Amino acid sequence: METPTYAHTYLAAAGLRLPTNWLDYTILAIYFVVVLGIGFAARRSVKTSLDFFLSGRSLPAWITGLAFISANLAATEILGMAANSAQYGAYTVHWYWIGAIPAMVFLGLVMMPFYYGSKVRSVPEFLLLRFDKAAHLLSSILFAFAAILIAGVNLYALAIVVEALLGWPQWVAIVVAGAFVLAYITLGGLSSAIYNEVLQFFVILAALIPITILGLRKVGGWGGLTDKLSATHGHNFTTAWGGTGIGSGNPLGANWLTIVLGLGFVLSFGYWTTNFAEVQRALSAKNLSAGRRTPLIAAYPKIFIVFLVMIPGLVAAALVPKIGTSGSGLQYNDAIPYLMQELLPNGVLGIAVTGLLAAFMAGMAANVSSFNTVFTTDIWARYVVRGREDAYYVRFGRWITVIGVCASVGTAFLASSFSNIMSYLQTLFSFFNVPMFVVFIIGMFWKRASVKSGFWGLLAGTVTAMVNYFVLYKKGIISIPTDQGANFVSAIAGFVAGAVVMVAVSLFTKPKPAQELQGLVYGTRSPGMSEPPAPGDDAWYRRPALLGWGAVVLAAVCYIPFSF
Repeated sequence: METPTYAHTYLAAAGLRLPTNWLDYTILAIYFVVVLGIGFAARRSVKTSLDFFLSGRSLPAWITGLAFISANLAATEILGMAANSAQYGAYTVHWYWIGAIPAMVFLGLVMMPFYYGSKVRSVPEFLLLRFDKAAHLLSSILFAFAAILIAGVNLYALAIVVEALLGWPQWVAIVVAGAFVLAYITLGGLSSAIYNEVLQFFVILAALIPITILGLRKVGGWGGLTDKLSATHGHNFTTAWGGTGIGSGNPLGANWLTIVLGLGFVLSFGYWTTNFAEVQRALSAKNLSAGRRTPLIAAYPKIFIVFLVMIPGLVAAALVPKIGTSGSGLQYNDAIPYLMQELLPNGVLGIAVTGLLAAFMAGMAANVSSFNTVFTTDIWARYVVRGREDAYYVRFGRWITVIGVCASVGTAFLASSFSNIMSYLQTLFSFFNVPMFVVFIIGMFWKRASVKSGFWGLLAGTVTAMVNYFVLYKKGIISIPTDQGANFVSAIAGFVAGAVVMVAVSLFTKPKPAQELQGLVYGTRSPGMSEPPAPGDDAWYRRPALLGWGAVVLAAVCYIPFSF
């Protein structure tokens, strides 16, 4: 079956022009003014490179927690997960309750003490301490490349959606959004990005909640929605686990084993625990306790946000049963724009458009701010221009931000072969995040992992995931029903290959001396990991273990209504 491209998506979406008026544009203008105001306000706090790249490690947990979830809640997430729901149904809940919450809890409870306690400025820098320069440089290059690709898909998606909905030319949408992101990051660094992400979190919710409520009302509530979808798409379309037995068919094209291992373990842990665009927010917290609580605080809204992106996709599938086919005139990515056009009055429409733009900017800003940190501190300052004064690296960080935004524009069109944005992103994660995760997890829990094993494990995992996807899957050597199923298999293959190579290399090369592993391997401690608790940190809502297990239990409870 032919895979629809983004060009097809744009042609479909061209008929979704929104009836915006002066009220909607006024709301949009006010938002842009506030965004720039935050950037100018944050500029006053930038005095050192630590301020620019990590907010001086001074932010409270609730700020970093909301920024953590907002950085993930990009418009690619909103449009992509709604597209997932329109295409695959209620299976979308797996990306949240098994594909996010356990990994976020693991990051907060287990990995943040190593990240924060070692005082690294980035995730790749941790590999420098645990392994060697080869692993560090390779991971830095791979992450910088992935960050630009992901920022690019945000820009490209924004351009086609804004052109279709508002009639703006693509270049105008790209220039306006890119300029605003560039302005507030170069002005205020990470602090500006984080405070804008907190604002964007609430703007995004204000956009999604009316779409969800009005969409449910239009199809007769949850009961009416499930009845319609069961009649047109089958019963499994509205369940999480129906038809996922090995050998059974289902819309997702994956069985319970690939869901649990590929998505629930490899992809999710690879993304949430090693993606510096997320971890950077936790590293900017004011102390270790706040850093540990950052992903745990973010886990609670993550549990419920699935309803705000899944239900619109299901409603679109119910209202347009043939969505995603040539007969409907709509592609899966059109689910949210279609409901905006059909359901929202002026004023609310302006809030929704603003929320969509805010989501694009949040996702792009998260990747650009993490890119400028890694490129400046891990590549430029470490291997190219070393030993310069601190002010030089702040200036360079601002210049590389400009280059990063320009590069994002150039990479945006690489997403054009995917009609489902989330498929594209999951493909990137299987290539870049999963191999890094296997290196982290083995290096962090196995003292015998040698210095050289980090580089070779990372290289083997990346190459294997790419070969599985581009050669075995794309050329039809192995049969996998969907792109998402192929991503799960690629992630598992990359993880296994990286682990096998790391173990093999470690057995034939020398491990790092034990005294150099303090605070880098589980079971060892460094002074930064044993800081005294801040006053009041014994309160129940500031206990990481309680927050973490509470999120896991709540996510498990949410699964129950979708399990049958």
